Amino acid sequence: MRYGLTILPEFRWRDAEPRWRRAEELGFDHAWTFDHLAWRTLADGPWFGTVPTLTAAAIATQRIKLGTFVASPNFRHPVSFVRELLSLDDISRGRFVLGFGAGGIGVDATVLGNDVLPPGKRVARLGEFLELLDQLLTDDHVNYDGAFYQAVDARTLPGCVEEPRLPFVVAASGPRSMRLVAKYGQGWVTTGPRDGETNEDWWNGVKHQSDQLTDVLAEAGRDPATIDRYLALDSSGTLALSSVDHFENAVGRAEELGFTDVIVHEPRTTEPFKGDEKVLEQLTLRR
Repeated sequence: MRYGLTILPEFRWRDAEPRWRRAEELGFDHAWTFDHLAWRTLADGPWFGTVPTLTAAAIATQRIKLGTFVASPNFRHPVSFVRELLSLDDISRGRFVLGFGAGGIGVDATVLGNDVLPPGKRVARLGEFLELLDQLLTDDHVNYDGAFYQAVDARTLPGCVEEPRLPFVVAASGPRSMRLVAKYGQGWVTTGPRDGETNEDWWNGVKHQSDQLTDVLAEAGRDPATIDRYLALDSSGTLALSSVDHFENAVGRAEELGFTDVIVHEPRTTEPFKGDEKVLEQLTLRR
């Protein structure tokens, strides 16, 4: 099992840098930050850019992988985004992982004056984004004419440090988006179902999603062993770092379901993700 820590981009860098360094020092395998222009109940508070934050984190660390949890097409275009990704990949010396999803219906979806797309169109848009981005990261002089995106002789040199390109970890909760995992992903990430009433309902839903992915991969002729599986533990309704025992129990259940990686949030002093930082420190001592 590999462990990831999500650090929200809400701190000035003088306060954020020690947090990223600590994630590496504590032994986490990967560290993530949200990719939003504003987010839910924190929309009126301080918030910094994802790409600059991860770039600074890449310079401040040496080993830990760094990623977006997760980027979306709501306010991005593949042609401009690819330049940022190539820079992150280069500065981190191949440690960058692109977490990507279809995009939600919150502030990011409306702040630019766009209409909120229904779920089916969001998945279709995600498919185009990944298709074009895959081309941009593996080829040069790219032309593309889709329903959502176009590219005209897009230049993409020098290419990725990690060959053939940096890894995609695709967020998916149903068969349509899981087919995109099978086609483009090196990993799958899920927050589990949203319709359960209890913690046990959530775990049952996670199992169902994992089984679905296995079926989709088989249909696509993709070896399930080639896909890393990431589970966002805090989405169960109970903060994973509420105690060491709770964390270890959750990790054990995730491992039983075939997950290779788990992701938790750095404890905050207020909601969301309110928790005790002492638990975070204790994890390293017991792992």
